[in-house]
Amino acid sequence: MPERKVTLKTFRNAPFPYRGKIPDSDRDFMDVNQHGRLGHTSPRSGVLWEDQTYNDQRVLLALPKGFDVKSRALIVVFFHGNRATLERDVIGRQAIVDQLEASGLNAGLVAPQMAVDAQDSSAGRFWLPNAFHGFMVEATTQLAALHGAPGARRAFQVAPIIIVGYSGGYDPAAYAVSVGGEPRVRGVMLFDAVYDDSEKFSGWIVKAHKTSFFFSAYSAGSEPGDQAIARVLVSKHIAFTQQIPDKLGPGVVAFYGTGDDVNHDDYMTDAWQHWPLQSMLSRITGYVHRV
Repeated sequence: MPERKVTLKTFRNAPFPYRGKIPDSDRDFMDVNQHGRLGHTSPRSGVLWEDQTYNDQRVLLALPKGFDVKSRALIVVFFHGNRATLERDVIGRQAIVDQLEASGLNAGLVAPQMAVDAQDSSAGRFWLPNAFHGFMVEATTQLAALHGAPGARRAFQVAPIIIVGYSGGYDPAAYAVSVGGEPRVRGVMLFDAVYDDSEKFSGWIVKAHKTSFFFSAYSAGSEPGDQAIARVLVSKHIAFTQQIPDKLGPGVVAFYGTGDDVNHDDYMTDAWQHWPLQSMLSRITGYVHRV
């Protein structure tokens, strides 16, 4: 059985550095210049410097033990949220590679470094039209190289994409589905994440729900955003459930409230159950086989 493969690769199409505009404004993202040192003024954290916070172009790539490139596969893209690094948090504290492998899903993992260990949800280059598609083209090449077998590139080129966003990962997830230009997205999972951009998620659901799925688990903090999405779905006569669905596949739209007792910082490992991402990935059907 093939062993797990994990690596960190520098991407040309990574979300940062980013020197464009903030969406829906005329403000430069890098709005501070201190003797040539560029910085971004964050509403919650003051000035965050590009060389410390917005200059890591690495992306975590992983193939779980038993991954079979000859069978139908998925690509899971994970947006890690605030105050995180790939090694310490995505691999370590959030156990994302472990949860993917334990789910039995035949899928490769792609997790870009967003703002480094900062209280900031900015999507960077993913704010730009079609930038997410460019990122995924590069991710396809990198996953194929990590696997190394003939035919791997084609397998990843046609693999459906599932986007997973935790907490501040809502912003890159929202722009990926609204302006990202990637037609292979077949599912979105959000974990205590809809703190803004609800209209982008509801707009995607309205367009894509017949061929894709949407799942959002929320605490009291993110509940208003989920309610805003639900109101749009009601107005469009799109059915949804407020329970954990048995299966996640085309046409499934689900919300699940986890109450006030869950620690937001531990949401990816201990929400309504231990390793909730594993549980939800294991429910995906209709796109791939199990390893």
